[in-house]
Amino acid sequence: MSVKKMSRRDFLRTAGASAALLAAGARIPGVFAQDPTATPLPLPEGVEGRLTVIHRTEYFEIVQNMFRDSVVRFADNKGVDLDISTANPELFGDFIAKMVAAVQAGNPPDLSYNQLSIPLMYSQDILEDVTDVVEEAISRYGNVVPAIAEFNGKIDGRWWGVPFMSVTGAWFGRRDVFEANGIDVYSLETWDEHRDAALAVSNPDNQMWGWGFTINRSGDAHGLIDSVIKAYGGTISDETGLVVNFNSPETVAAVAWLADIYTNPMYAPMLPPGVASWTDTGNNEAYLAGTIALTLNQPSVYGASKANDPELFANTAVLRGPTWLDGRRMEAPQNGWFTIFKGAKNADLAKELILNLLDPANITPMAENGGGLFLPAYTDLWSEELLAIDPNFSVFRDIMFNPEIYYGISHPALPSPLHDTVNAQAVMSQMMANIVTGGMSPEEAVADAHNRIALIWEEGGVPQG
Repeated sequence: MSVKKMSRRDFLRTAGASAALLAAGARIPGVFAQDPTATPLPLPEGVEGRLTVIHRTEYFEIVQNMFRDSVVRFADNKGVDLDISTANPELFGDFIAKMVAAVQAGNPPDLSYNQLSIPLMYSQDILEDVTDVVEEAISRYGNVVPAIAEFNGKIDGRWWGVPFMSVTGAWFGRRDVFEANGIDVYSLETWDEHRDAALAVSNPDNQMWGWGFTINRSGDAHGLIDSVIKAYGGTISDETGLVVNFNSPETVAAVAWLADIYTNPMYAPMLPPGVASWTDTGNNEAYLAGTIALTLNQPSVYGASKANDPELFANTAVLRGPTWLDGRRMEAPQNGWFTIFKGAKNADLAKELILNLLDPANITPMAENGGGLFLPAYTDLWSEELLAIDPNFSVFRDIMFNPEIYYGISHPALPSPLHDTVNAQAVMSQMMANIVTGGMSPEEAVADAHNRIALIWEEGGVPQG
């Protein structure tokens, strides 16, 4: 794929302006109208000779403890003091704002393990160049996966975050339910095939609904809506990321297809009760309760079934998503990153720690116990030993190793905070609500969403037409 890359000037213009948007919560509707989520503990101050490490929390406590134990061992072996703590991992919490303040005060922590936006942190000028660490990791453990990692962590040819782990959303299906209805869930390809199979296995009298997806405001809904739009050939912007082109025949066709599921009486038997008001936990709870047959999710639902319901876990099929209309499968896994903060007092020591944590002796046990939520970010760390732990790990690997470059919501443009703000302002779910509640046609709802997105670009300093 050939993609025209944004210039540094354009990147800084969109990223910097978007950062200003994120900070101006009082002006922005939706999630930004509330105070940012506070970090649970005060952030440590960086001091020369005392290694300070902040890390995200893990779904499985054993993985979090393994991470912490590895850091403690490293510090003990180096004979240095250690200050290690967790912090709020959410993109729109107050972590980045606190890091900006710490860098400006000259006492930032040394190292963070997070899943935050590298472009956003880069635009705030709070990161150290870690190209040397990534190049060393690649020399030891192979290329970084997924392929999109380079486009999220590398700017102007330099790495500003070290890929540590990877995770991907996937489709999850009740293999036993589909088999009982004579359907091989692994054979499903297109969006139509998935929809029709979900309807075929639905049996409300037996508390089984096939279509475990909501279009209510939530991360899961935004992912679903955007996936259907992309499959039909719709996009938010052109490939430069600077021109909004959401209102297109392709987008309208996709939105009409999805809206039909939630408005056509034909599909009512496959919609779970309350699906119209689900948040991000709704499909997890329904799947774990054994009442839905198919859903799209991060592997949290898979990990939870592994931890709490061995029978459900055994009957869970991990699936790649539906194909686009052109036959391709486009998937956008994510990375967890190590970032070293600008002006860190112990940057060299932090770099040593990163490479230590990437050692297979440390990272493989974490992946083995992560239930699909913590997987390697380098090709050679996907060892036969790891794949033997869980037969579904090979599906996760296939998604991670997909050679097609897919940027997710921003595609075909490079990832940018402007595109992230579209979901943060719930543009996609509001568009669907405008249709399902009967207020707008698909054409009208798409045009309205286009205008809202264009306003985001305008407020971000990127004029439209």
